[in-house]
This record gives sequence, C-alpha cells and structure tokens, in this order.
Amino acid sequence: MGVTESENALGVDGDGSVTSEFAIPAGLDMPAAPTETEAQTTSEFALPEGLAPPEPVVTEQEGSAFSVPRTYSARHAPVAFTPPSGIPVVSLTKDVPWQDRMRTMLRMPVAERPAPEPPARAEGDTGPAVPRVLDLTLRIGELLLAGGEGAEDVEAAMFAVCRSYGLDRCEPTVTFTQLSVTYQPSLVDDPVTASRIVRRRVTDYTRLAAVFHLVDDLSDPESAISLEEAYRRLAEMRRNRHPYPGWALTVASGLLAGAASVLVGGGVVVFVAAALGAMLGDRLAWLCSGRGLPEFYQFLVAAMPPAAIGVALTVTHVDVEASAVITGGLFALLPGRALVAGVQDGLTGFYITASARLLEVMYLFVGIVVGVLLVLYFGVKLGAELNPDAALGSADRPLLQLGASMLLALTFAVLLQQERSTVLAVTLNGGVAWAVYGAMHEVGEISPVASTAVAAGLVGLFGQLLSRYRFASALPYTTAAIGPLLPGSATYFGLLGFAQNDVDAGLVSLTKAAALAMAIAIGVNLGSELFRLFLPGAARAGRKSAKRTRGF
Repeated sequence: MGVTESENALGVDGDGSVTSEFAIPAGLDMPAAPTETEAQTTSEFALPEGLAPPEPVVTEQEGSAFSVPRTYSARHAPVAFTPPSGIPVVSLTKDVPWQDRMRTMLRMPVAERPAPEPPARAEGDTGPAVPRVLDLTLRIGELLLAGGEGAEDVEAAMFAVCRSYGLDRCEPTVTFTQLSVTYQPSLVDDPVTASRIVRRRVTDYTRLAAVFHLVDDLSDPESAISLEEAYRRLAEMRRNRHPYPGWALTVASGLLAGAASVLVGGGVVVFVAAALGAMLGDRLAWLCSGRGLPEFYQFLVAAMPPAAIGVALTVTHVDVEASAVITGGLFALLPGRALVAGVQDGLTGFYITASARLLEVMYLFVGIVVGVLLVLYFGVKLGAELNPDAALGSADRPLLQLGASMLLALTFAVLLQQERSTVLAVTLNGGVAWAVYGAMHEVGEISPVASTAVAAGLVGLFGQLLSRYRFASALPYTTAAIGPLLPGSATYFGLLGFAQNDVDAGLVSLTKAAALAMAIAIGVNLGSELFRLFLPGAARAGRKSAKRTRGF
C-alpha cells in the first residue's frame, strides 16, 4: 500500500509510524530531558544548556591603601593625579634669584612642583648617575651648613643641585649636624636616600661665596655643567687656602677689640690695652684648639686676658676706663654669627636646627661668662674698684665712634675670611648701622632695644640688596655689619654684678644684653624678609610661607 502525499507531509513513514523532519536520526542518543516542575524557576538570562559556567574568580584579601596596585609598573605607570581644585600655575622667572625659586618649590607638595619636560635621550642613555648626584648635593650642602648658612638656604641649594640634573622628585632635609636627601623616581619605584654628617664648622665666607656661585651656575637653565666639572670646582674650593693668614686674624681680633673700646668711650691707652688683651686671648685660643680642647674652653681662655688687663689697670690705679678695656675684649668673642643664624632658622620654621644653634650660642656665652667671672672675682678680692655704674658714653664723640664702628666691621669681616671685594661694602654697612643707632638712641632718646632693632633691620635690608646684586649669600654683607651693635657693655656689667654679689643688677644687665641680641637677630631677618617681599619678580614667583597653626 503506498504512502499518500498528505501522510508524507505529516511525517508518516511506510510502516505507519509518524516521523518529523526535526526528529533525531536513528543511531544518535538523545539525553534525557529534565522533567520540569512547577517549583523550578527559569529565566531568559539563564545559561543555555551545553555551556560551561566560568571559572570562579578568586578575590584577594583586602590590602592597604598604600599597597602598590597589581596593574602598576614602572614603565607603564598611569598619569599623575590631578586634584579637583587643579594644580596652581607657578611662574618661575629667570630674573628671580635661584634662592627664591627653590624656596618657592620646596614649599609646594611634590606632586604640584612644576617639572620641565624630560629631554629626548639617545638609545642606551640611562640618565645621570643618581648616587653621584646625591653625593654632590650633600657635599655642597655640607660646605654651606659648615660655613654658617641658614637651614632654609641650605635646603634650597640642595634642591637646586638635584633639580639641575633632572632629579625633580627629591626632598632635602637639614638639621644642625646631619644632611639627607631622598629621591623617588616615581610613585611606584623605591626611593634612594643618602645622608652626611657635618662634624666640623669652619668660618670661611670666601668659600661660602664660591659655593653660591657654583649653585647659581648649576641652576641656570642655559648652562650645562657636567658632574665631573662640578666635582672639579668643588675640589678647588676645598683646596683653596684662606684669603688671610693666621697672623692677620690675630691682628684683626686686636683691632676689633680696640675699636670696640673706643666705641664705648675709651681713649688711646684703652685702645692699646684692649688690643693686646684680645690678641693674647686669640693666641691662647689657637693653642687650645691645637691641643684638641672643645670650643667652650677656647672661649673661656680667650676671655680671660682682656679682663685680666682691665683688672690690672684698676689695681695699679691707672686713670683709664677699665670697663671699656674688658668690654672691647668681649666684643671680639660674642657669637653674633651663630645667634643670627639660630634666630633666622627659628623664624623660618626650622625649630630643631634653631634650638641646636641657640644651644651652641648658650654654651659659648657660658664659656665667656666663666672666664670673665674668674678674673673679676679675683680682681675684687685684690681690691680692684670696678664701678658698675660707670657710664660708657658714645654721644660726645660721634665722628670718632663712627670711624671706630667702621673699623670694627672691617676687622670682623677679616675674621670671617670674607672676599676682599666685599670688605668695603660691609664696612660702609656697619657705619650706617651705628649712625642709625646713635641718631635714634642718643639724639632721639629712643630705647636701645628699639634703636638696635631698626639699625639691624637696615643691615639686613642692605645686605640682601648687595647679595642679590652679586648673586651671592647675604651672610658676608650682614654678619660683620652687626658687630658695632653687639651688647658687649651690657654683658660686662651683668657679669660684674655677679662678681660683686649684686645678683639683681647682674640679672637686669644680662636680660638687657639678651634683649639686644634678640633685637639684632630679629631685625636682620625682618630686613631681609622685607626686601624679599618687595623684590621685583618675587610676587610672580609665588613664594609660600610655612604652614602655621594658631595655637590649637
């Protein structure tokens, strides 16, 4: 019986069974279809049959926010993060001295510092040797810190050296005895840190000026000084001898003491006596230094000869101002340089370095006090009639004392080993300081502390002007010029009060001496800051001050 067309369309084969074109051919096994129940839930997003589920993702344990992401690498690091407020635009013009430019960037966070585009390097060029750049930076910072430069300027110089060789992400740190600098190539690379200990301090402002010239040349973008050339110039600075021999320094200390004695009312005999005492004390201090004694004992020994000569003149009834002799000897010993540097570090936010410098000043001052008190004590026992009420006048001989103040500043500059080209400028600056002090205190009858502060402010102002004109440090133009303002007479009368068992009068005089010393240091710093404030281009540099709290 044949199959009709309708049956063939319905899939009925010849034996009567019904087939379909979608039926599975014979010989192929069909998996058992799961029986669906009403409780089973299906979804159109369910995984189709025959597809294997993905491998389970093993999540890592939550780490720290400071851990390096797995996708980061040194070669393929993401771009730097930009804060929502944006990065402030800083215009660092070339006409601004490098000190202000480096201070501006040091006060900014590392991520916000403007960095120049890296130059295209040839294939195989790995850039400067980072350890050698850091070593050069530390050597330059050591010379500056050992020469008495402030911590802020030392950090600025170290940052300028690193930046000149392409190490922009660096952080210099300066304390009283230790220098360190850290460089981090990127946010994911390990930082490199180097440090150096400053064990010796040598006052040589000629070497200090040479280091400033080297840093100025390195920070100039138009000059290209290699590491070898920088090391060669640095070695020449270390090998160069001091501009003045030892005998010239001894004579300068004597002339300084003599000029100071004339400044407080002494005559020719007093000038000679003070000069001899100071030169003898200087030689004794050199002897102690050669024997390896600390500076405390050097100052103690150096303070004794001028005081002994003054007491001897009183005991022998020589009609001279013995107080002027002793005061002149104290002028040659008072640590005005360390005092100004310590107060400057404190005002600029370097409190650890400032505390160490001021502690050094205190130790040196105590050494002077002990040396003078020993002599005065035995002088009183021998019957020396030292009058603490003796007036040390300065108004009756203004022209003579103006010349003495200029001689004092000149000899102080020689003791500081300054360049010969700066001696004339600092001498005139010292004369201006004394003229202003005399006009305010003697003529205007203004308090000595206020007069000293104003005179010291002019010293700092003119010192910054001269230093910026020569692109050098301001210390050679300010330190020697404050010599005529040092509180030698107040210090002497305070010590004399203690020697004569008049503690109240001694404390009053020493408090006055401390106030005058602080007025000098703050005045010099304020004059410098005022000059920076109105310096052409300083406003464009955007120099930021250190962050301060308001007592909470």
